[in-house]
Amino acid sequence: MESTNELKQQQSDGHWNLTRFRSDTYDAQQALEKTAFSKGELSAKTKQLLALCCAIQSGSEAVVQHQLSGAANEGVSFKEAVEAIEVGIAMGGAPAAAAARTAFHTLDQLYSREILAL
Repeated sequence: MESTNELKQQQSDGHWNLTRFRSDTYDAQQALEKTAFSKGELSAKTKQLLALCCAIQSGSEAVVQHQLSGAANEGVSFKEAVEAIEVGIAMGGAPAAAAARTAFHTLDQLYSREILAL
């Protein structure tokens, strides 16, 4: 969990600095994300699974870890997360498969109890 916690701290620090220095672009992106993840026809859990699939396609380790944490917070199970990662791999090919390695490292940290029960 150490690397996940370190990443969360780095992202928190970066968020604070972007907010402090009044980045209009960053503020607009945050507003867009808030709107996209707000209550609607899709459940918060479904939106997190979609975001996780897109994160795998992005190939960004930070995005993958961030979305996995969000998914876990919305009650996404280990097996549901794995299936979303697999869809991301299928849609994104080799770069997505590389991102999936980071995802599985993070899964091991976030879902250790659930994994042990398998």
